[in-house]
Amino acid sequence: MRMLFIFSFISIITIITLSYIVFRSIADATIRRELEVQKAAMESVDRYIRQQYETVQDMVRDLHRNEALSANTSYFMEHPYADYMQHLTEGFYTNRDDYSTDALTHFQDLVDENANIRHVLLYSTEQQYLSNFSRNMEFKQRDVNAAHSFVPDVMAMETPNISAPNDWVRKTIEERDPALYAIRVPINNKQTLKNMGQLLVLFNSESVAQAIANYTNSLKGDIVVVSAEGTVLFDSSGQYYGRSYPYVNVEKALFDSTGPGADNKVQERYVNQLISADRGYVVIGSVPKSDIAEAYAGIRNTILLLSLLCLLFAVLVPAFYIMNFAKRTRRIIQFMHKVKEGDLTARIHDPREDELGQIASSFNDMLMEMNQYIDRVYKAEIRQKETELVALQARINPHFLYNTLEVIRMRAVSQGARDAGDMIYSLSVLFKSQVQQKRNHTLKDELEACRLYLELFRIRYKDIFIYKIKVDSTLYDHPAVKLSLQPLVENYVIHGIRTELANNRLDIEVEEENGILMIEVRDNGRGIAADRLAEIRQELERHEESGRMFGLRSVHSRLRFLYGPDYGITIESKPDEGTTIQVRYPVAERTDA
Repeated sequence: MRMLFIFSFISIITIITLSYIVFRSIADATIRRELEVQKAAMESVDRYIRQQYETVQDMVRDLHRNEALSANTSYFMEHPYADYMQHLTEGFYTNRDDYSTDALTHFQDLVDENANIRHVLLYSTEQQYLSNFSRNMEFKQRDVNAAHSFVPDVMAMETPNISAPNDWVRKTIEERDPALYAIRVPINNKQTLKNMGQLLVLFNSESVAQAIANYTNSLKGDIVVVSAEGTVLFDSSGQYYGRSYPYVNVEKALFDSTGPGADNKVQERYVNQLISADRGYVVIGSVPKSDIAEAYAGIRNTILLLSLLCLLFAVLVPAFYIMNFAKRTRRIIQFMHKVKEGDLTARIHDPREDELGQIASSFNDMLMEMNQYIDRVYKAEIRQKETELVALQARINPHFLYNTLEVIRMRAVSQGARDAGDMIYSLSVLFKSQVQQKRNHTLKDELEACRLYLELFRIRYKDIFIYKIKVDSTLYDHPAVKLSLQPLVENYVIHGIRTELANNRLDIEVEEENGILMIEVRDNGRGIAADRLAEIRQELERHEESGRMFGLRSVHSRLRFLYGPDYGITIESKPDEGTTIQVRYPVAERTDA
């Protein structure tokens, strides 16, 4: 059987390896061909954008070659519009040729003559206005003073020559179309060489598609041009305008040409980059691997079919043995699940002497020994624990303790120690209320436990301590967590009472506010220092048990566990002024206890 499996394994590996080598060779050749087509299209797009940049440079050069036009443009950018019109009118009467060199007419003609230009913008640094020449639109000039616009700051920034139109510029000229890219060139005064402002030309992004018109039938994937800020300037698919391109980190690409990175999205695509760092943009060619895979899908399917036929013969012979082996294995697993669910009487019936038969036999022996161990050891330990529990319960008999305390109280009264008798009586009733098992523990029960406890210490400190419990009787039947108030009272008696003073006082006040039962335990005792108070609050919010502040933490954690994070206790305290602890319960339906 091992020989059969070895033979099948070698046959399968050989067939798969040969098939993969042939398929990989064909696939790699197809991928290289498609990526070369894509790269050629990217280079065509890059040349087109550079030509548009040179076109804008030629606009500025032509402007400076015409002396009159250059002078009029300088005057227009350095003076208000009204002054320029007067200057132009005066020039017309003195020299009629000057009117043909009108800057406004020149720039409007640039827009009308080039179908790819959407806007020509002139920004004046000195006057801080933005002149807009657009297609089928009258000339408009907008004031962009720095007091109410960020356009001056935008124009003063050093940005790449080719980029997306700035949002403030878009807002100023009311242009919302995201399919635009901008080429910006500074304009200087020809006489003084002083910078007068900026020439900003906004081109239609769709016009870039002219550069890849010859590749339409052979090009797969998308060609995208992304600015240095990550904004899409051109997208052959039209789906990424106004969004960040998700497949390439452009900022990294401009300074690191090693590749797009290991992003999961990129791993699903072939990505080419053509970086133009001097102009501030990246041409990206992106094609899903699935699209290229379609080009060699036919050959892949043929190779796959032949491989499957060969594998069928290589696997068919050992299949019978493997299926039988798997069937027996599943049977063993099913019995294991039965044992996992608690059926320790399950047994596997497999008479064969091979490896699976030995596993079944060993599993049956293990179950037999486990049952013997449970009968012999575990059940004996349970009986021992039950015996110890019965003995413990016999030793602690509440009735014996009640009767004993009553005998002591009567003895104290007969000897004239009535105060001691009253204290023993309060202690006896308090103890009885704590150990007594009630189905429903109410607010009345909890307050009564507090009263009995405080009564002990009122007798003990009868001249220096008083207490008061204020509660509306309609709230008595509200359910309460047992021992949720008594530990708070006990903390005051242990840590807060000042025996050297004669005005020690503790008040318990219960109110209902907005569906919450508010119980306030307030005293005028020693109070808590600020650092210690912070430590207590921090300890109350701990998730794990630290063993410190058991009483307060027990009350807080039980209320949180039962009712949620909006309930529990809060503590406010000032040294030598007293402490206020507020306990929050949800208002629930009254019980019948």
